[in-house]
Amino acid sequence: MRDGESFRHTMRRGVRGAQPTLVTHVVLNTGAPGTGGPTSVGFVVSKAVGSAVDRNRVKRQLRHLMRERLGALPAGSRVVVRALPAASGAGSSTLAEHLDAALARAGAR
Repeated sequence: MRDGESFRHTMRRGVRGAQPTLVTHVVLNTGAPGTGGPTSVGFVVSKAVGSAVDRNRVKRQLRHLMRERLGALPAGSRVVVRALPAASGAGSSTLAEHLDAALARAGAR
């Protein structure tokens, strides 16, 4: 996901799954199989998370974790993962647990 309108649509219309380190917004494609196109994922990591180094590290970790979970989502779905300030101090395993729980809460797993 690259444009602001896609992010806004997903965050407003998507099902929300919150955890202490992150929040997911998920819009599942419920159309006919094969008509949805690729699954889109976007990340929001604000300055509240920390310095540029911390924000980029969190983005890299989340990107890696989402890459492993894309197969579980229907084609054409949209996901926005918003990191919270607690994400900067969390380890990769904690982020993985919270991402799985947030996706499950949003109905994506």
